[in-house]
Amino acid sequence: MKHLFVAICATAISASSMAQIVSTPDQTSGVAMTVYNGGFAVVRENRTLDLKMGMNALRFEGVAQRIDPTSISIKSITAPAELAVREQNYQYDLLNPTSILSKSMGQTIRIKQMNPKGSTTILEGKLMNPPVAVVANTDAGGGGNTYQGLVLQKSDGTLVLNPAGEVMIDALPSGLVSQPSLLWLLDVGKAGKHNTEVSYMTEGITWKADYVAVVNKDENALDLTGWVTIDNRSGATYKDANLQLMAGDVRRVQDQNVAYAPRSSSMRTMAAPSGGFQEQSFFEYHLYTLDGQTTVAQNETKQMNLLSANNVKTNRRLIFDATKRSQRPGQGGSTGEGKLAIMLEIKNDKASNMGMPLPKGKVRVYKADNNGALQFIGEDLIDHTPKDEMVRCYIGDAFDVVGTRTQTNMKQISDRVQEASYSVNIRNRKDVAVDATVVERFYNDWEIIEKSQDFKKIDSRTAEFPVSIPAGKEVTVTYTVRTNW
Repeated sequence: MKHLFVAICATAISASSMAQIVSTPDQTSGVAMTVYNGGFAVVRENRTLDLKMGMNALRFEGVAQRIDPTSISIKSITAPAELAVREQNYQYDLLNPTSILSKSMGQTIRIKQMNPKGSTTILEGKLMNPPVAVVANTDAGGGGNTYQGLVLQKSDGTLVLNPAGEVMIDALPSGLVSQPSLLWLLDVGKAGKHNTEVSYMTEGITWKADYVAVVNKDENALDLTGWVTIDNRSGATYKDANLQLMAGDVRRVQDQNVAYAPRSSSMRTMAAPSGGFQEQSFFEYHLYTLDGQTTVAQNETKQMNLLSANNVKTNRRLIFDATKRSQRPGQGGSTGEGKLAIMLEIKNDKASNMGMPLPKGKVRVYKADNNGALQFIGEDLIDHTPKDEMVRCYIGDAFDVVGTRTQTNMKQISDRVQEASYSVNIRNRKDVAVDATVVERFYNDWEIIEKSQDFKKIDSRTAEFPVSIPAGKEVTVTYTVRTNW
């Protein structure tokens, strides 16, 4: 990111409070940035400044348009106690036709108008108000643009409304800048070269993780590739930056009525240089540091490799969970019908060739067909997942395996005790056997008093019945549950 410290005029900061304006060349020694999941970044830049004793006025140009001015910090690494910020300003009134006209109210301007025969006429007068809008005029005699809402007073007092033509202004109004700038008044206690660090926060930079998983033929392992996508809409380019990514839910307090500078909607995608990220635990989050440097350009979407893991052990499960779709899971209801959900499970541990913290993101899953062509078979979103935890991806519904859940009986034993019987039928229309899991959910105190198959109590509200269904066959799970409340 290229910034310039340039001389400023004495009217920018009170002349009585400064000794001399300092102009320093571009001496950036390094840019570093940490991008967060929440759509913001912390930018740090080291720079060597040649400062004199006393007051020094400096302008720092090229900062992000979506900077948070309250987060700006400058400090001297060479002599921390010898540099103090007495005043700080963020200037973002950018130079453009509308702002120039707005700041020229009360001034005499000229409008060059083209006549139908090709000659020109100069219309001169005092600008009484700024334009509301600028509209292109394509009429033969229009002579240029029409400034809607603009009022011009000629020397004879005549008012001209919405004049068309080319506006000419003798001098650029004060207070406008070509790009957002930081303006400091520094009190320096030690003259000479100071190695300084400037840091600030900016909105408009986001990063996300995306994963590509390729399942093997036997569907018991997969190859996983993780990508980082960085989208920069902050209004600045960060050249040869040391890049870090913070993964985690970092809390920020949102200010009310925060206005941001306008941003462009254009975008380009750029391949990242070779290299990878090193992960480390940081506070209660995880920090990923890029090996080497990279340039993050304004209005650019950049993709970079985050991680790769081969032959990752996985388990494919078919789940029939009709109770999850009902209003009162496991309580009443007569019939639930549907297909079985396809789940891919990965234990994020070293035994499964994983064991790394996974930032939240989208997982896209592929598998090669009989001709070796990769086919997309589903996708899911995962949350931040620590190592040694289970990753579960719901990627679709089975086509040839369906289930039906029916309540077969209901008995009121007492005011607070009820018994209900259910039948869950799983039908396999495939030409190979499949394994499936029937999930049942309950409320209050419950006990299964009769069952056709063994089950596993997952938690206080969930029971799972594992079943194997031969090719072209069906299996029925029956049970009776007693509920107390």
